[in-house]
Amino acid sequence: MKFAQHFFSFLMGYFIYSLIEILNRGYTHWTMSLTGGFILMILYSLNNSKGITLIKSCFIGSVIITATEFIVGIFDNIIMHWNVWDYSELPFNVSGQICLLFSFYWFLLCIPAYYLCRIIHRKFTIP
Repeated sequence: MKFAQHFFSFLMGYFIYSLIEILNRGYTHWTMSLTGGFILMILYSLNNSKGITLIKSCFIGSVIITATEFIVGIFDNIIMHWNVWDYSELPFNVSGQICLLFSFYWFLLCIPAYYLCRIIHRKFTIP
């Protein structure tokens, strides 16, 4: 895939995820913006693979997002002490960095991401 497609999907993820956080929490953190961009770029590659269905994309996407969230959470919250988020009070959490509820939310967020990735691919594909 071309650099422009990945770069555009990164920018879309960067801005869309930042907007989602600002609308839901009233603020975001710069590392979340970068993470949102990185995730949509990965999902873009995944969603343009042969044989990927919506359900498969959502399941794999939620696993990728949860794993990335854990890694970023270790860095942001535990190593740097930036306290960007804390799931400690939610059930089924791991060190307050990830939890089952948000993994489910990531699954749901992968639904519009799937279609957005398809649209981006169509816009960059020359007929």
